[in-house]
Amino acid sequence: MADQRPPLPPFTEETARAKVRAAEDAWNSRDPERVSLAYTEDSEWRNRDTFLKGRAEIREFLTQKWAREQDYKLRKELWAYTGNRIAVRFEYESRDADGQWWRSYGNEQWEFDENGLMARRYASINDLKITAEERRLAL
Repeated sequence: MADQRPPLPPFTEETARAKVRAAEDAWNSRDPERVSLAYTEDSEWRNRDTFLKGRAEIREFLTQKWAREQDYKLRKELWAYTGNRIAVRFEYESRDADGQWWRSYGNEQWEFDENGLMARRYASINDLKITAEERRLAL
């Protein structure tokens, strides 16, 4: 039997919100292994202009991401849900190696398998330079 990652589809408003909160908590851990376990072994991703397939590629991508995006803090919000799909809007803040702060905004479309693992994640993201004083998502 495959690993299950409750809540399972089909989603209700309550279970969709719980899924979004679990994803936010995992991503804020900045632990690539923990985050990657929420995805199917052959999960498909689009993240900006990067296309990934499978947990190993996702784990490597996240490792590099959080090495680059220091002091990362994320907030996700449920946008819509139906059946085995959830849409979220998000924003996160991080700083680069030079100390420049960024706020990144975007939308994600998620599709889950019957075990509650994410089979597809498509993210569109825009970045905005901000000052440390403009930060809204304090660690």
